[in-house]
Formats: sequence, structure tokens, C-alpha cells
Amino acid sequence: MKKLAVIVFFSTFSLILIGLIIVMSASSTYSATKFNSAFYLFNQHLYKILFGLLMLIVFSFIPYEWYKKVSKPAIIGTTFLLFITFLIAPQVKGAGRWLNFGFTTIQPADIAKLVLIIHLAFLLEKKSEYISDLKNGFLALLVWVLIISVLIFFQPNVSTASLIAIVSLTMIFVGGAKLKHVLISSLIFFSGTLTLIMFLPHSKKRILNFIYALMGEGELSHQTKQGIISLGSGGLFGLGIGGSRQSNLFLPESYGDFILAILGEETGFVGVLVVLLLYLTLFAAGILIAKKTKDRFGQMLAFGISFSIIIYALANTAVATGSLPTTGFSLPFISYGGTSVVFLCISIGILMNIAINNYSLEKSKLKSSEVNQYNKTALAVEEFSK
Repeated sequence: MKKLAVIVFFSTFSLILIGLIIVMSASSTYSATKFNSAFYLFNQHLYKILFGLLMLIVFSFIPYEWYKKVSKPAIIGTTFLLFITFLIAPQVKGAGRWLNFGFTTIQPADIAKLVLIIHLAFLLEKKSEYISDLKNGFLALLVWVLIISVLIFFQPNVSTASLIAIVSLTMIFVGGAKLKHVLISSLIFFSGTLTLIMFLPHSKKRILNFIYALMGEGELSHQTKQGIISLGSGGLFGLGIGGSRQSNLFLPESYGDFILAILGEETGFVGVLVVLLLYLTLFAAGILIAKKTKDRFGQMLAFGISFSIIIYALANTAVATGSLPTTGFSLPFISYGGTSVVFLCISIGILMNIAINNYSLEKSKLKSSEVNQYNKTALAVEEFSK
């Protein structure tokens, strides 16, 4: 378990370092044009990364069992925060997702991702005997998934709401819920989502344009086309760091949701493959931590964190390659961000603590077993000598 914690840390740290390099390259032209400094956005990102790494270290020392005590007030507080966001958040590009506190801005949806995983892990342990029962177990968990997803959906942030629902329903299924309950709930949720999308002009336009493009009756969005061009021009080994042409304002906000395209252009197929392997390594280590953890809360918490990171990475990759409609998915640890990267680092800190705590538990049990064996041997020798 101790080795797994080390693997998790170094996989995360490697992704963060790669992100810093690519954000610097992808944002320099835009920063110079808008802020008269090629380093402006890079510096902003670096401050958030340093704060995130500090949080990672801090949360790696906080016993993960403590989150059981704060699970309910945390989910209630997060629900209130999302409701306030829905009411007063200023509209940016047709969506109100950010709260401005003067000294900083936060995106409550990023907080909700982690808090919901923690609360579901708590409920999956608390209601482990009833989880297969629809009324007394399954619905008690599903109600929180619906509350959080619906509040995020109507910001509107359809993509994040959908991924949160996917992660949550997967956790509930892994936690012991019946497959038919999960499948029926998934069908109802995503049917309802597609129906409501038709009433959101911006989301409706994106979905329909994507479908028409797949059918050969339209074109992909400008951002998607430029992203695919960027990825394709990188070839096997890329054009070199700083060699991207698309980051020169051809690919809008290339340092954010489409940063994978710049990564592919500058480091090639090899660079993208290395990044995807780092995500898979992080996911595999997280799953092994979940498997080896002794308590159900720790198991589900480790699984939820690991699965959420890999699903967001794969979703971002699908968007960058034109396999999904353009959405607001960031590439974990690599895209320019604030609340997102900080809470991702907190998640990794929690995952590391689960591994470290269970390693210490295993070690203490081993020592106790050795002491008992020694005592038994000593007693046997004493009896023999008599």
C-alpha cells in the first residue's frame, strides 16, 4: 500500500509538470495579446498549482475516516452553494458557473464532484445491508445524485452534470446496488437530460451540429476542427515544446479544454500516449488501493476518486478528438484551472491517506501477529524445558 501511495503521487506530479509546460506554451500568445505579458496566465496557473500541491500534502495527513463526520453537513452546504450559484452567478458565455468572492472565484461544481463522492461512500457503508433494496437503500443515495446533478445541469452545465451522474451511478453499482435499479435510473436520467437539452438553445445547437457532422450533413465546430488539425500536425514525435501553431490564437482557449490538442501538436502521438498511460497508472493504483482497503467507506472513496479522474480524462480526450460534442471538460491536472486543480489535488491527498493508513494498519497487525507468535514459541520452549 505504501508503494501504491508513491505511485499515485508521482503519477499526479508528472501530470502536473507536463501541464505546467503545456499551459506555458499554449497560453503565451493569448497572455501577451490580452495582458501584455506572455507569462500572465502561466503565473496564475502556477500559483494555483502550488496551492493545490500544498493541499495535497495537508490532506494526505488527515485520517480519511474523519470525512464520515462531516459528510452530511458538507453535502448540505454544497447543495446550498450550488443553489446560490444558480441564483446569483454572473452569466459568462451563456452559463453561470462561477462565484466571485473578490479575492478569488470558485466553481462550486468542482467542489460538488468530491463532496458527493465522499457522501456516497459514507452512505454505501452505512446502508450496506439495504443497498440492494430499492426503497430503503438505493433511493436514499439516488436522491443526492439527482439534487446535485440537477442544480449543476441548470447552471447550465450539462456535461459536468452528466459525468457526475455517471460516476455516482457507477459507485452505487460497485457498492452493491442491483443492476436493474442502476440501468433503469440511468435510462430515466439520460432520457430526461436529452429532453431538457432541447430547451437549452446553446446545448441543443452543439448536440445537433455534432450529429449533423457525423451524418455528413454539416461541419464540426471551429474549435473541434482546429483541435483535430493540431493533433494531426504533431505526427509521431511532435513539433517540439513551443512549436505549436494553433496556440497562436487559431484554437480558442487552447490552454483550457483543448490543451490535449496542443500537447499532441508539440509532443506528438508519443507525448499523448505517455499522458494517457499516466492516467491509467493512476487509475490502476487507485483501484488496487480500493481493493486492499479494509473498510467499506475507504474502498468506495478510493474507487470513486480514481474512477472520476479517469472518466474526466477520457471524456476530455474524446472531445479533443471529435468523438464527443464540444463541452466544458478540463483535462485533469493539465488544463489551466483554479477550483478544479485544487480539488483534484485534495482528492489525491485523500487517496494517498487511504493507502498510507491501511499500510500502517497492516504493519501494526503484522507486528502484533509476530509478537503473538513469539509469545507462543517462548511459552512452548518454557513448557518443554520443564
